[in-house]
Amino acid sequence: MRIGVLGGGQLGRMLGLAGLPLGVQFTFLDPSEEACAAAVGRHLRAAYTDPDALHELARTCERATYEFENVPFQAAAELVRSVPVYPPPPALEVAQDRLREKEFFRSLGIPTAEFAAVDSLEDLEAAVAHLGLPAVLKTRRMGYDGKGQRILMEPEDLQAAWEALTGPRTGSSPLPTPRVDGLSGGLLAEALVPFRRELSVLAARDSWGEVVCYPVVENHHEGGILRLSLGPAPDLDPALEELAHAYARRALEALDYVGVLCVELFEVDGRLLANEMAPRVHNSGHWTIEGASTSQFANHVRAVAGLPLGSPRPRGWCAMVNLIGHRPDPAAVLRVPGTSFHWYGKAVRPGRKVGHVTVCADHPEQVAERLDQLRRCGVPLPARAAAGLFRR
Repeated sequence: MRIGVLGGGQLGRMLGLAGLPLGVQFTFLDPSEEACAAAVGRHLRAAYTDPDALHELARTCERATYEFENVPFQAAAELVRSVPVYPPPPALEVAQDRLREKEFFRSLGIPTAEFAAVDSLEDLEAAVAHLGLPAVLKTRRMGYDGKGQRILMEPEDLQAAWEALTGPRTGSSPLPTPRVDGLSGGLLAEALVPFRRELSVLAARDSWGEVVCYPVVENHHEGGILRLSLGPAPDLDPALEELAHAYARRALEALDYVGVLCVELFEVDGRLLANEMAPRVHNSGHWTIEGASTSQFANHVRAVAGLPLGSPRPRGWCAMVNLIGHRPDPAAVLRVPGTSFHWYGKAVRPGRKVGHVTVCADHPEQVAERLDQLRRCGVPLPARAAAGLFRR
């Protein structure tokens, strides 16, 4: 079988690495000359909406998927006319709009932070009057890794946040196209949640409706970018893990989903609030390559290819550290017991995810000790001391 993939970044690369042992081949449609997934499959270099390229992908592939949620929806909608696309394009459509995403969660009885659509500065003022401060103003579309967001702490912050995301504009004038990082669409205001920690849950569903759920993971961000994931999440109440799995199942079933889905969550006062979902394999699941019986990538390929899903059972305790704009010495990293070094073959630039390191052990205390060793050999960790991550 050959699977066509919209996108050719590191997630596509890891899908390819997981699929090759299954006899699955890949074609990656990506406009970049440096698509790193080209190392594990054919690279079809063209715009995502190029009709000839989409025709070629559909003609030569038996199934199609996508490796990130910001591919143009119209590309997936065009592909599905000729070839099965998993996850189904409606999942992509929901996840690309934060307002629709929040409404989707609420429709399933999945709680979220309070929110309000914002299409003018007057809307923003009204939203803050209702939500209170602090709050966060976000673009409804395209933002990722902290882009397209502004924190509102005081009433005086509203004008600056509005202008930062839309360009100078006052009053109730129609919302212009936001100018930051090419983001587009309306805005969304949300109450800033005083969460204990950020969590995520990954689950896979096949075309027969079977679902497997991975352990809930604890995530640490800096500057809006994921830096560290701990799996399974330390000291998580089993009832909360069961609830997270229930939320993921509801979303999968409502969308008649096929593939891997990630739901990002806040733990707040013994409750879980849904933040966002990603209709694809996810950065917080990279630990599953070494740390689970079947990785998220293998299960996504299995689901798309119509193969039985594998066990998501963890093999112990694990941590995943993103390498962001930095390449440590692989030899120094690999001297730490239980570590694996993943390099994506991308040019190193500030703020860019260029690889990750995974460390596994039989006990959480061993993971913490090995994270300390990794920090000493140049692997960047969040400001919080590694030794304290598994010891609350």
